[in-house]
Amino acid sequence: MGQSLINNYVHIIFSTKNREQLIYPPVEQELYDFIGKECTRLACQPLKVGGHVDHVHILCMLSQKIALMNLVKEIKAHSSIWMKSQDKSLNSFYWQNGYGAFSVNPAETEKVIAYIDNQHEHHKSKTYQDEYRAILKKYKVDYDERYVWD
Repeated sequence: MGQSLINNYVHIIFSTKNREQLIYPPVEQELYDFIGKECTRLACQPLKVGGHVDHVHILCMLSQKIALMNLVKEIKAHSSIWMKSQDKSLNSFYWQNGYGAFSVNPAETEKVIAYIDNQHEHHKSKTYQDEYRAILKKYKVDYDERYVWD
């Protein structure tokens, strides 16, 4: 086969450091737009970026040109710098060290987009930690609670 054909949808999730609630209007949507542009810059077409006060969800196509860990590293680094430049109150903005990344069936992308769109409503009754635990369970990921949060 002379051609490399890739079709990898990935749902990436990470929180602010210590789940600090720092993502609010007016920077909230601008942050999501910035992250989407970073995905595009890295050849990973964004389908949806959203989240809530202490975390983000990214649904994108993972490019064959970049490793997942490098994609997340670049997004976190550049968006953290961007957030700090928005307001003095965000000078201590950091992302958590880790992240979750889950493959998405192409037939399920609309469900994930709707899920990301519904974050504000969803988090009226569930914390980020409860949401993340449920996602880990859904994807059958073994984890040690001591090392998930920072």
